[in-house]
Amino acid sequence: MRSRLHGIAFPSEVGDFSDEVRQVFLELGRVFGGESLAGECAPAIDVFETDDALEIAVDLPGVDPVAVRVLGKGDSILIAGEKAARRARGESSFHLVERGYGRFARVVRLARACDTSKARATLIDGVLRISVPKIADRRAQAITIEVA
Repeated sequence: MRSRLHGIAFPSEVGDFSDEVRQVFLELGRVFGGESLAGECAPAIDVFETDDALEIAVDLPGVDPVAVRVLGKGDSILIAGEKAARRARGESSFHLVERGYGRFARVVRLARACDTSKARATLIDGVLRISVPKIADRRAQAITIEVA
């Protein structure tokens, strides 16, 4: 039976990717100041395992694919970008705003061996899906070692 937890999202661990996050925010046209590297919002993330890969699903409704960057580094995946704020039209004004917007940066630590160089990402219908292939477990295989 598989363990239920195969990846952990840490908004506070973005520091490991500090140079990359700064570069993404600069690419997206935002001037980086002294504010948090984690950004201004934290989209919801699910991490689950299939037979072949670890899958990451991130809720990004209304986000353009060109406003998102996904980077792999060691046993971690960085998801960074910007969700544009919705503007009130004409003379209308908001009475309640609960949906997050602004810059975001989330790190998912992969809890098993994966090949981040072969990861693939798609953004369809407001959900960013990242598939990171697992590296085959070689511990269960018997390997004959020649004795000289």
